[in-house]
Amino acid sequence: MTVLVTDREVAAALDAAATVTAMREALLAAHAGRLVAPPRASARLTGGRMVLTAGHLTGEWYGFRSYDTLGLPEPEQLVVLHDGRSGAVRAIAVGEELGSRRTGGLGGVAVDAVARPDATTLGVVGSGRQAWTQVWAAAAVRPLREVTVHSRSTARREAFAARVRAELGVPARAVDTARQAVAQREIVVLATTSVTPVLDAADLAPGAHVNAVGFKQVDRHEFGTDLLERADVLVTDSPAQATAYVPPMLAAVEPYAERLRDLGAVLAGTVPGRTGADQISVYCSTGLAGTEVFLLNQLVRTGAATVWPGAATVWPGAATVWPGAATV
Repeated sequence: MTVLVTDREVAAALDAAATVTAMREALLAAHAGRLVAPPRASARLTGGRMVLTAGHLTGEWYGFRSYDTLGLPEPEQLVVLHDGRSGAVRAIAVGEELGSRRTGGLGGVAVDAVARPDATTLGVVGSGRQAWTQVWAAAAVRPLREVTVHSRSTARREAFAARVRAELGVPARAVDTARQAVAQREIVVLATTSVTPVLDAADLAPGAHVNAVGFKQVDRHEFGTDLLERADVLVTDSPAQATAYVPPMLAAVEPYAERLRDLGAVLAGTVPGRTGADQISVYCSTGLAGTEVFLLNQLVRTGAATVWPGAATVWPGAATVWPGAATV
């Protein structure tokens, strides 16, 4: 039978440690060639695009995620998991939590792989969903002792700091500028919607690690070339996706491309990561394709979802109301 997964099940079952572990396994599988993860495809629509990412864990499962960039008030993502032997739909996830936690988990892997082992302070620029899951995952791999946060909205950054204190048990404070947020921080998160740099690389402390989650393409980027020039270690979760963006990711063009490393290769030990305490490391997140499906498969395996009534035969009331839709 097909399993339906909502944001409620995802939030209840996917803690940060489990998500980071799953994303580490996915990156290693992609590096080994077991996870087939091509760059995303998209179709232009009026006012935006429909985007599709797909993945195939050889011999086990395949699936896809779809989402839009239409700017609608309540957009939802869809993730579908197929059995790799029969082709049957094993699970469907609807909502935002799976994708957000996936991105946070990948960021957590990056922190664990290339940030200083003794890093305990984190500064974040941004206060949205992506900023939160980056801090959430970082707290699972490093014993954070303080978080500083800046965003344009005073109310949002204050609320973000309060959430860090309440849910992660980590001291946190809101600050007035991005410079104050990143100064003397050992881990820095950039998770904004800015199309121009929000960070001056000169403000980074020696040995800092940066997770960049927002725009990072040649024509729009939340950090500038000064960060890439200062970086001693430069990694991404999908080099293929980095070059497939139109235009490509800033770190995927010369003179930076030859230094851009695959995070999966760093995990596998086939290329070096951080080799010195004072090195600056930068992780450019692209969202490795197939990783949401990887997480959905993990949820199904742990039984942390509900069965869609009648999924093996007919979706009851499909022409009217999906049972439980009000709680999705």
